[in-house]
Amino acid sequence: MQPSAAASVPASAPQYDERLTAPRSWWFLAALVGVSGGLIMLPLGTLPMLGGVILAGALACMAVSSYGSARIRVVAGSLVAGDARVPVSALGEPEVLDAEEARAWRTHKADPRAFMLLRGYVPGAVRVEVTDPADPTPYLYLSSRDPRALAAALAGVRPQTQA
Repeated sequence: MQPSAAASVPASAPQYDERLTAPRSWWFLAALVGVSGGLIMLPLGTLPMLGGVILAGALACMAVSSYGSARIRVVAGSLVAGDARVPVSALGEPEVLDAEEARAWRTHKADPRAFMLLRGYVPGAVRVEVTDPADPTPYLYLSSRDPRALAAALAGVRPQTQA
């Protein structure tokens, strides 16, 4: 008899895992920054020009890569979003936000005390109330390309942590 798929998944396996990568157009812009670095160094000769291309391109690629390395995970009864790790038991019901609501919550409805992992190029988002009375953070705002799956993962883990 073979174990079921649910039984073979370790407890620490993420129920949800998403990386908010930068759009392709940003990588094109990073290449253009490299070319402009080369053009700036062109009057100094061929070798400085190549150094300018490499240095400016590498710095631009590192900036795009670091900005696009934000990760959202639901793992081991916790929500890990960027540098924050919050137990799911300290969270309320997740609210899926469409593009208009997401824009409103990151602009005029935003609370300065909220934890926001937002990326303007990602239209959808999830807003989750923080129910821990000791935490001054009112809610978490998380940009997500698949907000329904993130909300479902949070809702799926909640009964396990509150039972």
